[in-house]
Amino acid sequence: MQNRTLRLNEILHIRYPVIQGGMANIATGSFAAACSNAGALGLIGTGGMDEAMLRREIARCREITDRPFGVNIMLMHPEAAAFVRIVCEERVPVVTTGAGNPGQYMEAFKRAGIFVMPVVAAPILAKHLEELGADAIIAEGCESGGHVGEMTTMTLVPQVCDAVTLPVVAAGGIADERQLRAAFALGACGVQIGTCLLASTECPIHENYKAAILAAKGSDTVVTGRIGGTPVRVLKNRMSRAYVKAEKEGADREELERFTLGALRRAVFDGDVREGSLMAGQVCGQVTRIRPVAEILRELCGDGIETDRERAGGKQS
Repeated sequence: MQNRTLRLNEILHIRYPVIQGGMANIATGSFAAACSNAGALGLIGTGGMDEAMLRREIARCREITDRPFGVNIMLMHPEAAAFVRIVCEERVPVVTTGAGNPGQYMEAFKRAGIFVMPVVAAPILAKHLEELGADAIIAEGCESGGHVGEMTTMTLVPQVCDAVTLPVVAAGGIADERQLRAAFALGACGVQIGTCLLASTECPIHENYKAAILAAKGSDTVVTGRIGGTPVRVLKNRMSRAYVKAEKEGADREELERFTLGALRRAVFDGDVREGSLMAGQVCGQVTRIRPVAEILRELCGDGIETDRERAGGKQS
């Protein structure tokens, strides 16, 4: 069990107490390396990958950085078991998991010396995962982009902190120093961010996608799939409006999948901002310009790292 008085940067031996979200089709090895080099924990996202791609992206990441990095595994992915085998063989330092229970893989992770951080949307799951051997918990509120739960970050993080003795990382609705400090006040040891990094120089998404993020206001997101039990937060556009309308009119899952099939790839790679799935969190209204990852992280963390040094009584790496 990790000491809960430590910040995430102390636990993971990185500069800032920040994880880059493992966003599907976006979190490549190159992007993860850029985030790690800038002082965060970069993550490779397995969404949209196969086994060969994952191995290539891990190798690419290691070509660019010698800093700690990790891999996010979506457990609903049909190749999730193969991804687990690969990260264990490759001795990836950190794994985050989502969309499922990683219990069946925990023994393999531990044998490989991997630090495991499942993403949760409810306190009861956090408690169960602590019992299964998780090293830390990422508590993600519904303000986040992509797949979301029902609880907000403000309510979820303190309840998860009360439910477990593990370090807790706050995610969802975090884009500047005020929100980072709020996460610390709620009991988190660090944060995971995604939306604000979409507008980074290094982020590989299409320029049209970046422009849509910059133009968006805080009220410009919508959750599709809430009625059908597959909630995903995206920017409002023609596709998302048509999806919600059809959903309210009682369309079945097969009909709704016609709207979203390949929609994220269309947004990321083709820049289709009308029919693509522009995943983004509610902090989109705070993202106003494209900057290097290093600048985003410096502004996010402010003087908080100096405070950590004073509290820890030593120099951070």
